[in-house]
Amino acid sequence: MELLTLREICESIGVSRRSIQCYEKAGLMRPTAKNKYGHLLYDVKAMHRAKLIKFMQDLGFRLREIKEIIDAPKEVVKEALERRIKELGEEADRLEQIIKEATEYMETLG
Repeated sequence: MELLTLREICESIGVSRRSIQCYEKAGLMRPTAKNKYGHLLYDVKAMHRAKLIKFMQDLGFRLREIKEIIDAPKEVVKEALERRIKELGEEADRLEQIIKEATEYMETLG
């Protein structure tokens, strides 16, 4: 089994050490082992889980929401994702309207 250091996990998925520590504190993941120097080690499964947590955060889920859905049945996860996608679409529409209004206002300024 290949084990990765905390630094390797962070570099691989583009998160900070603090993010991983927050995931652990929230009970979303934990290290697989420690090496002889006491450094935390993670298996590939833990890396994929961290990547999924980051993706869910990027979608706008809070850690407590992620904790509720990450290990839930697929139907629950799918429902949460559908709801969040709808919210993001509405937010995109709102931002598009604001950009349009700002552009029109800018044009009146000459």
